[in-house]
Amino acid sequence: MDKLRFYNTLSRKKEDFAPIAPPTVTMYSCGPTVYNYAHIGNLRTYVFMDELRRTLKFAGYTTKSVMNITDVGHLTSDGDEGEDKMQTAAKKQNKSPEEIASFYSSVFFKDLDRLHILLPEIISKATDNIQDMIEFVKTLCDLGYGYETDDGIYFDISKFKDYGKLSRCSIEDALAGARVAVNTQKRHPADFALWKKAEKNHIMQWQSPWGMGYPGWHIECSTMSKKFLGERFDIHTGGVDHIPIHHENEIAQSEALEGHKVVNLWMHGEFMLVDGGKMSKSLGNVYTIDDLISKGYSPLAFRYFCLNTHYRNKLNFTFDGLAGAATAYNRLRTAISSCENAPNADAQTAAAVQKQKTTVIAAVYDDLNYPLALGELWTMAKLPACKQIFDAAKELDALLGLDLHLPLEQKADDIPDEVKEIAERRFAARKNKDWATSDALRAELDKLGYTILDGKDSYDIKKK
Repeated sequence: MDKLRFYNTLSRKKEDFAPIAPPTVTMYSCGPTVYNYAHIGNLRTYVFMDELRRTLKFAGYTTKSVMNITDVGHLTSDGDEGEDKMQTAAKKQNKSPEEIASFYSSVFFKDLDRLHILLPEIISKATDNIQDMIEFVKTLCDLGYGYETDDGIYFDISKFKDYGKLSRCSIEDALAGARVAVNTQKRHPADFALWKKAEKNHIMQWQSPWGMGYPGWHIECSTMSKKFLGERFDIHTGGVDHIPIHHENEIAQSEALEGHKVVNLWMHGEFMLVDGGKMSKSLGNVYTIDDLISKGYSPLAFRYFCLNTHYRNKLNFTFDGLAGAATAYNRLRTAISSCENAPNADAQTAAAVQKQKTTVIAAVYDDLNYPLALGELWTMAKLPACKQIFDAAKELDALLGLDLHLPLEQKADDIPDEVKEIAERRFAARKNKDWATSDALRAELDKLGYTILDGKDSYDIKKK
């Protein structure tokens, strides 16, 4: 296996990667709470997780990766306040929690497929692991970490002396910064729920030693990682928003149960901004993949856009930025695919191609530096056209997931005049920012079996 280096959130430095039992790498990734559509900020995190899995596999490792589907227990506040997000969505949409979970899970996996995000080997729903969670909580109580109140079972963070080591927040800081507890039976305001006792009208509840109830959000990931990966595993990933609460609580639960460190490497993807600010429904700037498609952008253009910023840096989304990325992506893909039938290179060019290929791989192996890798790939694409460029890019696409070796454009002669005419009208509407007309014409093209890949000042028609 090749040498890799990754940044560890726990140590705050890059480290040489050394799995517990090579060639297998065990990895847990926090999955979605399936109560709504995943927006592009959420999906950026899954692109990062995909970059990591692809890199591990390319380097010669076998991955055993797990992702949870949260379909119960995640309250409207990550800090154990408010209603369960699944119950809230079910009430609002007049559907059962199972129907809500099924629908939004299906959309989520469709988005992953369109973004060429490889699925983890194991995907598990929280509701399929309730009994395991109950056993986990019972053991924590037996060890003195869990205690019962009128509304649930809580974890006593004062009993876990390393609490706060991931976020670098001490127990004293956590207690001082915690909001005044609504539940006066909690020993400390910052203690978090392991299990919640359900009110009679709560539509998701299970029998437990503490009566009818449902799990806390944090216990789900600790339970499922233990169940599928064991008492020690290599990597845990998620978004930076998980660091101060969710992942801090996971560490406390898991290490309290096992009595030792459970996760060797913590990796986190940064936030996505929109127009330099926060993504918010109230601002009308929460976009989905379908929203991007409706404006003429391909999912892979968005993936290319994401790969141009390092996963540990904030990514500012703008439609101008996406348009520029789409144009660059189309040009790169055209340049690569056009080399498929090019002649073999002379010795000097062949050596240059090999050098650039090695440089691309080295960039990715150094903490997933995909922005640098794309720059080096562009340098290779600008070399004299030859079959070696195509072959190298096709191999590297196992890392990038961009279909670089496949032709982007369809010959104009193969496209019916009716389709061309609709595409021209849609392009004009898009330039005038008449999104309603643009969407309607895109739907017409879709019915005819065609889609459009937009650049900033041009477009390509593609048969589905």
